Amino acid sequence: MPSKQKHRGQHANDSKLFALKKIPILNQAVSDLSYLLSRGYSENGALKLVGDRYRLTQRQRNALLRSSCSDQALANRLAKEIAEEAVKDQPVIIDGYNLLITVESGLAGGIILDCRDNSFRDIASLHGTYRRVEETMPALKIIGKEINELGIKEAKFYLDRPVSNSGRLKRLMLEMAEEEGFNWEVELNNNPDKVIVQHPEIITISADSWVIDHCEKWFNLHRRIILGFPHANIIPMNGEKDQ
Repeated sequence: MPSKQKHRGQHANDSKLFALKKIPILNQAVSDLSYLLSRGYSENGALKLVGDRYRLTQRQRNALLRSSCSDQALANRLAKEIAEEAVKDQPVIIDGYNLLITVESGLAGGIILDCRDNSFRDIASLHGTYRRVEETMPALKIIGKEINELGIKEAKFYLDRPVSNSGRLKRLMLEMAEEEGFNWEVELNNNPDKVIVQHPEIITISADSWVIDHCEKWFNLHRRIILGFPHANIIPMNGEKDQ
């Protein structure tokens, strides 16, 4: 998976766009957008209204959208989030790229959003092609060790088949599983999100809003892993005004 990109999630302007002095403004924007979404405003219309009001850049608006949710969605997501003790001896189903890219971004010092629904999300982009970066192998090892430490019975990763290099990543993951003793499977699918939510009896690991909204129960592995990184670039965007 050759690429000129060496690190995941880093952006030249992020130090300015998400500087400490910007945090109160961004959190007020999260509060405003969540208020509008709670009252039935369309996502696109509400985002434009709030983004224009606070004169946010496109990257800030992307972060704003990922961080916000309606009160109804918030209550639903928090009610379905399970504690780490509940995953012991249980199988899990994992939104593969969603988890891997977030962990890669966390390792690389990319922006990690502490969102309103307690999820940690990155703002890295995946435009039809997955490219291996310096953080890929360390990220996979960290994920595997966390799965083992939690006592998870078995883990099944789903990767998007239409994304280029998914087959190569699958082989890489299976080779690592054999070398490191990780009990995981990897499957390619044209629409992993829909497949994941079709297994309500299995715990879901994802920070994707749609997946969390439609699954029956989910575990916040993204947050657990990122909080273990001493130099993670975590930006509080949960709508609290006292940030």
